[in-house]
Amino acid sequence: MSTSPSPLAGIKVVEFTHMVMGPTVGHILAGLGAEIVRVEPIGGDRTRRLLGSGSGYFPMYNRGKQSICLDLKSESGIAVAKDLIAKADILVENFRPGALDRLGLDFDSCAADNPGLIYCSEKGFLPGPYEQRTALDEVAQMMGGLAYMTGPPGQPLRAGASVIDVTGGMFGVIGVLAALEERHRTGKGQKVTASLFETTIYLVGQHMAQYAVTGTPAAPMPARVSAWAIYDVFQTRDEPVFIGVVTDALWKKFCRLFDLDELWADESLRENNARVQARDRIIPAIRKLIGTMTRDEVIAKLDGSGLPFAPIGKPEDMFDDPHLNQGGLEDVTLDNGTEVRLPTIPLEMDGKRVGSPQQLPTPGADARGVLAALGYDDERIAALIEQGAVGE
Repeated sequence: MSTSPSPLAGIKVVEFTHMVMGPTVGHILAGLGAEIVRVEPIGGDRTRRLLGSGSGYFPMYNRGKQSICLDLKSESGIAVAKDLIAKADILVENFRPGALDRLGLDFDSCAADNPGLIYCSEKGFLPGPYEQRTALDEVAQMMGGLAYMTGPPGQPLRAGASVIDVTGGMFGVIGVLAALEERHRTGKGQKVTASLFETTIYLVGQHMAQYAVTGTPAAPMPARVSAWAIYDVFQTRDEPVFIGVVTDALWKKFCRLFDLDELWADESLRENNARVQARDRIIPAIRKLIGTMTRDEVIAKLDGSGLPFAPIGKPEDMFDDPHLNQGGLEDVTLDNGTEVRLPTIPLEMDGKRVGSPQQLPTPGADARGVLAALGYDDERIAALIEQGAVGE
């Protein structure tokens, strides 16, 4: 029977995180086989109890982790945290600048006890004038130009998912894996920092480069001049569909598939740039044609043609997507016992998908096991729980 890839088996991670960016780092490392101990406050991380758009944060990014609840305002709770860190390969945190420093859990202090520790900080900003500011995904999107590029002119709009939190977490993982490789050579750990603002700037870098190359500021995406004449959402008789015609060969194929003999006969439209310049003439004819067909009829023509196309999906549609149900979703048991299916890490390694059935930890559920693994005896564990330094 095949098993999921576990390239990080044996790597121990202690996680002091909340919300999305930090937990993403731990979730990816867990999916790659690392052992994650998540430190939560007594009673559990408040992220668990968010409503509305935040209600999916905890189950999405905290699967496959162990949970221990510590009172980090107590000497005993801090002592447990330090013992966890001393035996860890990786620490992940994403609290405000200085939050862990004030508890004596800064990188220098932790590295003094554990020189091989890789300390991953997920922050709002890298060093500079802004580094002490509090940042959120949306703050970074607004500051960094992504919201400007996403919305119509004059109406900045954040992206429809926590793309900066998640991508910032991915950059953190990249840094951690690079630090692990360097540790193989040097035996020493290091501090790795990823940030929301600089992640946003990396993503909008293509638009910065466009300005550098052309001298013309990039227009927001809804108002942009596309590199291709046909690169749009088209309304069918029922549901919309996206179609892209991105090469001259695909233009020929598109015209033949949809019987656009008149457009194909116009030799002035054989080159992409000429089609872009003639877009005002081409697009109305294509919109009219697509509008006479159903979405399924359009897809039936395009499927297998090599032309880029997409029905306009909603998140809730993905549970029943036939492609995702071939390995893109994994079984997850929520902390209330509910069984759901959520996205796996989008990787295949050595011909196998990353991902396996996962349990979402209830607050403090793994405390006794985690402490026993540190060498604490039953009497000491019971005393810590009775003092309130450790929650169950």
